[in-house]
Amino acid sequence: MVLQKNNCTELPEEIQGLIVLINKPADWTSFDVVKKIRNIVRVKKTGHSGTLDPFAEGLMLIGIGRGTKQLAGLSALSKSYRAVVQFGVETDSYDCTGSITAEKDAGGLDLQEIKNALKSMSGEIEQVPPMFSAKKQGGVRLYKLARKNIEIERKAVKVTIHDVKILDWRPPDLELLLDVSKGTYIRSYAHDLGKKLGPGASLKELKRLTIDKYSVDDSFTIREFEAFWKDRGAGVIWK
Repeated sequence: MVLQKNNCTELPEEIQGLIVLINKPADWTSFDVVKKIRNIVRVKKTGHSGTLDPFAEGLMLIGIGRGTKQLAGLSALSKSYRAVVQFGVETDSYDCTGSITAEKDAGGLDLQEIKNALKSMSGEIEQVPPMFSAKKQGGVRLYKLARKNIEIERKAVKVTIHDVKILDWRPPDLELLLDVSKGTYIRSYAHDLGKKLGPGASLKELKRLTIDKYSVDDSFTIREFEAFWKDRGAGVIWK
């Protein structure tokens, strides 16, 4: 059963599992969200279909009970994001939370030049995962090495940029709408775009809008889900 804010019905008296659409707030880790939902529903078996960086916000699919068995399949779905890329600033994490590693003047960037670069970075591309990521290499999460100032060579992986549109261009900030495959790091995309154009770049803002057919517009905030569960879910029996 998939639980969305805009099509909530009365819950059955007995439930095997749920998939809940949650709008993750900025400054929460994905684990923070899972932990909070677990405490609300009082079911230990709770997980998510894919992480969002702490500074990012937007849609997460949370599995509860036997709903967790569906998470592997959901993680393979395409996703869309609204992203703001800041040119002229590079960081070690490729986003606004990292330490600045380089700064350059981005005043010479031309919109047509940006459009050409985006076109060349569409379709199937190779992307190197950032060091500050949960991806494992040699059985170790990359971010654990990055926190020790250890950088290792990472293998490029193939990802697909299904579509990319410019929403706004207010130098040095470029607002994009991206539709991408599983495993795409928008931080790496921003970093690579900055390298391609010259002045460097980092990811300033990120919001996940959709996961396949599921939309952030239909998701609960943490507070909304807590109120919903208190009103309609507190008495359900988990099978």
